[in-house]
Amino acid sequence: MGLERFCSSDSSDPFWDWNSTWNTSNPDLTQCFQNTVLVWVPCFYLWMCAPIYLLYLHSHGRGYICMSHLNKAKTVVGFLLWVVCWSDVFYSFWERNHSSSQTAPVHLVSPTLLGLTMLLATFIIQYERIKGVQSCGVLLIFWLLALLCATVSFRSKILQALNEPETVCIWKYTTFYIYYAFLLVALVLSCLTDQPPLFSQAVKELNPCPEPGASFLSRITFWWITGMMMVGYRRPLEEKDLWSLNADDCSHRVVPQLVHRWNSECQKVKRTEQQMVYSPKRAQNREGQPVEESEILLLKSPRKTKEPSLLWALCLTFGPYFLISCLYKIIQDILMFVGPEILRLLIHFVNDSSAPSWQGYFYTALLFICTCVQSLILQRYFHVCFVSGMRLRTAIVGAVYRKALVISNAARRTSTVGEIVNLMSVDAQRFMDLVTYINMVWSAPLQVVLALYFLWQNLGPSVLAGVAVMVLMVPINAVIAMKTKTYQVAQMKSKDSRIKLMNEMLNGIKVLKLYAWELAFKEKVSEIRESELRVLKKTAYLGAMSTFTWVCAPFLVALSTFAVYVLIDDQNVLDAQKAFVSLALFNILRFPLNMLPMVISSIVQVSVSLKRLRVFLSHEELQEDSVEHKTMAGSPHSISIVDGIFRWSRAESPTLKRLNVCIPEGSLVAVVGHVGSGKSSLLSALLGEMDKVEGSVVVKGSVAYVPQQAWIQNSTLKENIMFGQKRREDWYNHVVEVCALQPDLEILPAGDETEIGEKGVNLSGGQKQRVSLARAVYCDRAVYLLDDPLSAVDAHVGKYIFDYVIGPRGILRDKTRVLVTHGLSFLPQTDLILVMVDGEITEVGSYQELMVQEGAFAEFLRTYATVDQTEDGDLKTAPKRGSKAVENGDLPALIGGPAVGTESQKPHKTDDARELNKKTKNPEMGKLTEADKASTGRVKLSVFWAYLKAIGVLLSCISLLLFLTHHLVSLFSNYWLSLWTDDLVVNGTQPYRLRRLSVYGGFGLTQGVAVFGYSLSMSIGGIMASRYLHQSLLYDVLRSPMSFFEKTPSGNLVNRFAKEMDTIDSVIPSIIKMFMGSLFNVLGSCVIILFATPLVAIIIPFLGLLYFFVQRFYVATSRQLKRLESVSRSPIYTHFNETLLGTSVIRAFGEQERFIHESDQRVDHNQKAYYPSIVANRWLAVRLEFVGNCIVSFAALFAVIARDSLSPGIMGLSISYALQLTASLTWLVRMSSDVETNIIAVEKVKEYSSTGKEAEWQHESPSVPPGWPTQGCIDIRGFGLRYRHDLDLAIRNITIAINGGEKVGIVGRTGAGKSSLTLGLFRIIEAAEGHIFIDGVDIAKLGLHELRSRITIIPQDPVLFSGSLRMNLDPFDSYSDEEIWRALEFSHLKNFVSSLPNKLSHECSEGGENLSVGQRQLLCLARALLRKTKVLVLDEATAAVDMETDNLIQSTIRSQFDDCTVLTIAHRLNTIMDYTRVLVLDKGEMAEFDSPSNLIALRGAFYKMAKDAGLV
Repeated sequence: MGLERFCSSDSSDPFWDWNSTWNTSNPDLTQCFQNTVLVWVPCFYLWMCAPIYLLYLHSHGRGYICMSHLNKAKTVVGFLLWVVCWSDVFYSFWERNHSSSQTAPVHLVSPTLLGLTMLLATFIIQYERIKGVQSCGVLLIFWLLALLCATVSFRSKILQALNEPETVCIWKYTTFYIYYAFLLVALVLSCLTDQPPLFSQAVKELNPCPEPGASFLSRITFWWITGMMMVGYRRPLEEKDLWSLNADDCSHRVVPQLVHRWNSECQKVKRTEQQMVYSPKRAQNREGQPVEESEILLLKSPRKTKEPSLLWALCLTFGPYFLISCLYKIIQDILMFVGPEILRLLIHFVNDSSAPSWQGYFYTALLFICTCVQSLILQRYFHVCFVSGMRLRTAIVGAVYRKALVISNAARRTSTVGEIVNLMSVDAQRFMDLVTYINMVWSAPLQVVLALYFLWQNLGPSVLAGVAVMVLMVPINAVIAMKTKTYQVAQMKSKDSRIKLMNEMLNGIKVLKLYAWELAFKEKVSEIRESELRVLKKTAYLGAMSTFTWVCAPFLVALSTFAVYVLIDDQNVLDAQKAFVSLALFNILRFPLNMLPMVISSIVQVSVSLKRLRVFLSHEELQEDSVEHKTMAGSPHSISIVDGIFRWSRAESPTLKRLNVCIPEGSLVAVVGHVGSGKSSLLSALLGEMDKVEGSVVVKGSVAYVPQQAWIQNSTLKENIMFGQKRREDWYNHVVEVCALQPDLEILPAGDETEIGEKGVNLSGGQKQRVSLARAVYCDRAVYLLDDPLSAVDAHVGKYIFDYVIGPRGILRDKTRVLVTHGLSFLPQTDLILVMVDGEITEVGSYQELMVQEGAFAEFLRTYATVDQTEDGDLKTAPKRGSKAVENGDLPALIGGPAVGTESQKPHKTDDARELNKKTKNPEMGKLTEADKASTGRVKLSVFWAYLKAIGVLLSCISLLLFLTHHLVSLFSNYWLSLWTDDLVVNGTQPYRLRRLSVYGGFGLTQGVAVFGYSLSMSIGGIMASRYLHQSLLYDVLRSPMSFFEKTPSGNLVNRFAKEMDTIDSVIPSIIKMFMGSLFNVLGSCVIILFATPLVAIIIPFLGLLYFFVQRFYVATSRQLKRLESVSRSPIYTHFNETLLGTSVIRAFGEQERFIHESDQRVDHNQKAYYPSIVANRWLAVRLEFVGNCIVSFAALFAVIARDSLSPGIMGLSISYALQLTASLTWLVRMSSDVETNIIAVEKVKEYSSTGKEAEWQHESPSVPPGWPTQGCIDIRGFGLRYRHDLDLAIRNITIAINGGEKVGIVGRTGAGKSSLTLGLFRIIEAAEGHIFIDGVDIAKLGLHELRSRITIIPQDPVLFSGSLRMNLDPFDSYSDEEIWRALEFSHLKNFVSSLPNKLSHECSEGGENLSVGQRQLLCLARALLRKTKVLVLDEATAAVDMETDNLIQSTIRSQFDDCTVLTIAHRLNTIMDYTRVLVLDKGEMAEFDSPSNLIALRGAFYKMAKDAGLV
């Protein structure tokens, strides 16, 4: 034998000897084995790992670590170990020369190899330092291996010294003990961690993540997060406790990778398409431009165009890191089968009474070590998976956000805001969830194959029966999965449309309240919700089916296998070893078989999401080159369009035709035309927002844009104006002043630090418009595109702004300004006027030229000049400084408080303004929106109780009973099996096996029925709870007063309806089901183990306490992290929502980068809370699995101790249950914390049931006669109201009597309380004092709907909902088509609506985007005409329309509402000059009330206003 010659010259030292190693009570390994294998194993390990590891280090440098004491010590120890090994080699040479006997080659080879390995280790230590590695696993494992191997030799050397002292060689013994001591030191040193590298990220961060600097042991046991866990246990965690993200997980690192890969995918597809399509020769037409259209149409593309593969892009981006997890998974899968193997050996050991008892302890120790290694590897695997999932989500959210900023208008219309937000929330989440399990696709089959191999060895061909059962299960589940997929898609559709509708309802909630339409919309939502629940119910039935098949599968497999095994042959005896090893293997089989269908259905869901994402990311983008920004050398023109034809989308006909415009630099150009003539579209074309069909557009220099409907961000007023520019104090104050914002700052509670709500809810229309204008002025650009910025402000404020900002003497006089306007008074001061009709420019010229031409423009002017007359003198004198913005917004609802009085009439100097800003009011006052707060502490039991009540107590009890039945029967059936295996064998067979078999089968059947029952009852209970909770949430939200919606960001509310409802629909029922399952599993296992080995009772309480402590310790932190994570999730969507509404503004100002950065920051902020929560899960799992592994080992240990009194059947039963326990324990804690974290959804949904509500909608018995009000007399007595109970009265002691049929105008400066009065009339805000009587009925006594449905308002902002035109006019379907057409005719929309293809069922897009603002306003008029009530309130109803439309509206109101009482909050004073009386409000009190002519004669406040407006 070669090895024996190698170990000793005379072959006296054998390599292996069974008698001395195994079949003895005191085992020992042979010298030869010790000198070869035990020395070589660690060496081979290091030499194999080194090249790969060194390559990895070479490419992943983290900086440079300075030489430290630790590093010096490691190096010295490595060097000394090398010296010790070489001294052995030299001794062997010396011995060879000085002794007669031949030295064996092993004494030269082994120490040489060991010495070289030590040198390699020392080199790696230094190389790691240079590359910045603080702690390393490769070397730690090497030292550990070397030490373990040396420990065996250590023991045998001591035994040899004691038993055969004459064979001892002093030199070799001494060197070995020194070597052993140094190994121990090296191992301890490698457990410590070095200082961070120079210039590392950790030094810069305030609160860096301790992970990169943690030692290897701390990393594999996740010890490094314990610090945070301690903090979380002592007090609830807060934002500031969170660590910053690791660099590799940050958005700025992750997102660009994916975007880059995706773009290259798209490029590849484009290239192949071009080769396909453009094969024919291109004919040249006269102008030399290729004519391609015709040929392309003729050439049918031979195959379907290839879609760019998003999947491939994702794989390339995240694959490499994710591959590590596959390696972990393979090792873990193999280790899984060690348990059953050791169980087999243990049962064999118990049966064989002659075996030495150390073997039993050896098996127990082996079992413990293997299960611990398996735990550590499994947790590493999960960690890699979760981190990949987290990066994937970051990347998807980032990519969707970036795409949303460049997507074209046509594409933008195909996906609603709701859908795009869903891509970010739901679909990204799905990817994240799948990544954790995706490896099961190959790992499950691998586990199945391994299990079957071991089973075959155990039971032979009878296994095939079991396999057949499994194979049968697969198609059943495949069918179920396919059906589930179709339901999934249907449910997503309903959900999308429900969220979309909710979004609009929340955006237009004020209109719903004013029109008393809540119930109609509640019905619409409930209808969608019902269809969603119907689908959910079908899914639940399918779910119950699949749960039934999978819970029963392992049992059926075992039953069929055992039955076949016993019935094939009388001689087949089912003994403990066969039965329980098979059971343990079947239990392993259960997991992959359970997971596969889940993973497959998850993959199916993700494929849906993947497609949605791919479609969104492939949408066409705005043409980058549609507007050129190059400077034209020597050209005086700032803007020029040549032969421009533009359309909104490829599918539509062009909106703008034959445009030829040249605008000189620094000129002021007005664009005029009727509503819908394409004025706003012209600006969009200049911004590059439209699809350019032909022609060229050149804009010189940077652009600022003021949209028609101001886009306001949810941040402070100051940030809204500065819009990311540098702070320039003087310029800022100047801008605020010329935009007439100074008076507003005085009213706002915290000056310019006041937070503006979403979409600017706490600013009036005019204030929003002026903030929007101030933003543009502050940014200081070359070209200004102004889309009717003066429409929402008062005549004289408009004039002031025109003179000081836009006009020839304004702050922008040197810039190019394109102004869309309806105000005729400004036209004479413009340099150029473009007249638009139907998307074409019909006339161009200065005011004088156009008047001379006698064209459409001159005629247009003549008609309206009388209306908008201004005194000539007034044009010359600029308005008095600081004339206060008289404009009638709804006064900020929360920021009530009296308006600033007349002293602001004193001319302000800028110094005063600065003073005013310095004494800024307390910024806390300016807080408005309440962020989602993270509730702290344990989830209250009342929440669980609320959920149980929602399910129904009876149903809950039935479910619980069925659960109990299932688990008890399962325990009995296995106990029965253990009794069966212990049956005596008579003549080679078991006599009672048929009886045993049939009872075993019966137990199985009972289990199946119970499982099906509880699955069904749980799912149906879940759906009933869903329905109930959604209905109550919807009702609670709709019953909330207006102030609630101003305080609560719509993102939070939408989050409740989308995310939290989704959790309640689909997550909670299944989680509760799994929680109950794992709870009963754990209890069952403990009962069986205690029954088999009562000694374990000593240990279980300790382990139970440890378990309980770890679990509470963990849940405290985990729950809070989950809350922080969900609180930081809302801002991502709120910001995204806001961005989608303002894309055109963001693009016009070129601020995309800043917004992308902001979005990335918010995502990172969210992941900062998510990352510790996944690590906390791993931390927990490692500790719990350790508890489980202890229980398994103790069960085995006590079984070994008591092997004489135990039957093999009971022992097999006990250990096979113990092997399952680890998984069940971990699962139990995961589930219990999941139940806690997800039940928060119920808490959040119930949250709004306790907020303040409006008065009742309807009283039981109607308190007013059916036709009320018949006259429309309004009697206001001593009326006053306040916005919040802590503020002063906004209006006070107003007493007026208005007769039926009177027309009353309401005027006053900003904040005088005009809108407050109407809000009081509709009881949007309840009166603080006094009463309002309509026809003698006190309105405070009525139900809100009774009141609001009998009086009508035409609100300031025209709000439409997506749906048909008919639905927008009459949601309750209470009018006939004729009535609706008549209303449309009077509101001058009949022609427009008749020209639409679908007439009344024409679909309005989200927010009515596909109608112009003017048309929307006319629709609101049509609504009023339909309701035709005796009282009509107009709130600045004509702000957004041109003069012509304004006249139409006014004449309609005069003719149609002749006999009604009309209250008009006037904007253009000329509209109310012929009213019967005018009410002038000042600082919330009544100043004057009389007919207009009398008031002018009085020469009071009204006279001043009329003079300002140029009417007297």
